[in-house]
Amino acid sequence: MRLALLGCGTVGAEVVRLLHEQSTDLAARIGAPLEIAGIAVRRLGRDRGDLPVDPTIFTTDALGLIKRDDVDVVVEVVGGIEPARGWLVEALRAGKSVVTANKALLAEDGVALHEAAAEGGGDLYYEASVAGAIPLLRPLRESLHGDRINRVTGIVNGTTNFILSAMDATGAGFAEALEEATELGYAEADPTADVEGFDAAAKAAILASLAFHTRVGAADVHREGITEVTAADVASAKAMGCTIKLLCIAARAVDPAGRETVNVRVHPAMIPLTHPLASVGDAFNAVFVEAEAAGQLMFYGRGAGGAPTASAVLGDVVAVARNRLAGVRAASESAYADLPVRPMGEALTRYHVSLDVADRPGVLAAVAGVFARHEVSIATVRQGSAGSTGTPGRGDDAELVIVTHVAPDAALAATVRELRGLAIVRSVTSVLRVEGGL
Repeated sequence: MRLALLGCGTVGAEVVRLLHEQSTDLAARIGAPLEIAGIAVRRLGRDRGDLPVDPTIFTTDALGLIKRDDVDVVVEVVGGIEPARGWLVEALRAGKSVVTANKALLAEDGVALHEAAAEGGGDLYYEASVAGAIPLLRPLRESLHGDRINRVTGIVNGTTNFILSAMDATGAGFAEALEEATELGYAEADPTADVEGFDAAAKAAILASLAFHTRVGAADVHREGITEVTAADVASAKAMGCTIKLLCIAARAVDPAGRETVNVRVHPAMIPLTHPLASVGDAFNAVFVEAEAAGQLMFYGRGAGGAPTASAVLGDVVAVARNRLAGVRAASESAYADLPVRPMGEALTRYHVSLDVADRPGVLAAVAGVFARHEVSIATVRQGSAGSTGTPGRGDDAELVIVTHVAPDAALAATVRELRGLAIVRSVTSVLRVEGGL
């Protein structure tokens, strides 16, 4: 089996090393040796250290490498939409099998890749696109194929989990925790994709597509990042026996007309410390799956990094190589259910709202009236001391912390908008969703 490797950065270099170090075992598992036919890179002159590979196989002509007749499998670890999309479509249409870690491309245009795979008759595997080394996508696609999955809830971005874990452990603010994550190598120089939730949203789309046999793209995912989470939010969560995590949530739902739908979202949320995801700290990932027959399942491990991701890539390489030797291909995309994606405004959620209000009689009744007008039921109310969270020096302020019952997200958002306009409300200091049965 001869491989074309597209990209030789952190993950690509680890793929090369693992192929070299485990060559004998891999050949035994597959039934044939694996050889690297070529490696496509952006720059030929870059120092690649002691990478165990013949330097003459490097090329800048990725498309030419893909088109070679002696290439059986194309492994893509470049990332991004273009030119990766064109390369992989070309490979799949030519009947080659493809292994990719490209979550952004799969979420943006997975349809084109699956259609090209069906046209060419090759395999498309992408275990490494979500949660690094954690075996997750194949269980959803194969092991649980005979079950009905109702909900998938996960921590799928290590950078944001590290930041929120650091804020919880030390009381630091977002900026300080991000700086620490950058110094330790958990955050990129430009952390936007992570902290604004784009990375997690792409992964949520992939998980929902597999779990619910429905094509879900990145544009279908409601996305919010963690940049607005404050040290005060974390402290308030602690006071309630909770922690804050950036969650990806994909769930079946029934719309007002009685049709089955799916809701897919990424946002920070409070979860009780008793929830299995609450103890997932540092840069680890975990995904909690709820199925009708299998019940509750949790997948946990390192969700990023060169070696963990390369491990998932090689697992896929072994699978597609064995299929090619046997003259078979894996099951194609399963999107038969074709469930509509429910808008975020119709999703049933709960809110935790912190308010600075005037400390005088009638305020609580006025605030409760706003919730009632939008048909949002209040679960709990906690009042802090005067001036506890308001403008320094204002002794006529009080803090109200309100947790709601489940309601449509649009109704909750409208409630908060009206609260912001009340004269008795100095400020809405925090709005967070609540998950996990608090």
